[in-house]
Amino acid sequence: MKTTIQTDSAPQALGPYSQAVEYKGMVYTSGQIAMDAETGRMIEGEFSTRVHQVMHNLYEVLKAAGTDFTKVVKTTIYVTDLGKFGELNTIYGEYMGESRPARATVQVAALPLGTDVEIEMVAYK
Repeated sequence: MKTTIQTDSAPQALGPYSQAVEYKGMVYTSGQIAMDAETGRMIEGEFSTRVHQVMHNLYEVLKAAGTDFTKVVKTTIYVTDLGKFGELNTIYGEYMGESRPARATVQVAALPLGTDVEIEMVAYK
């Protein structure tokens, strides 16, 4: 049975989709961007600040689903500038610790609301 995951601690979906879905013990998050859940506004400033916000949002969605970063098996990262790859890796590594899920990082032309980073994850419970 499919279960929809919803938390007010992460930004609400911008369209007809869920923050995450659990199916057969696996949690599939939607892509998270650097939006503040309380204000509904995008985080401005440095790229690093936005990456931290995205990871915080993912933490909250995974927590609401009953899992965490240590149980992530796959991450997909979308960025508009692969020149930020090193900075992204450093911040991502701070959150993931010794957990080393499979991962793809893709440069794209544009992302929702003009942001420059979006991350989605798959985790088990």
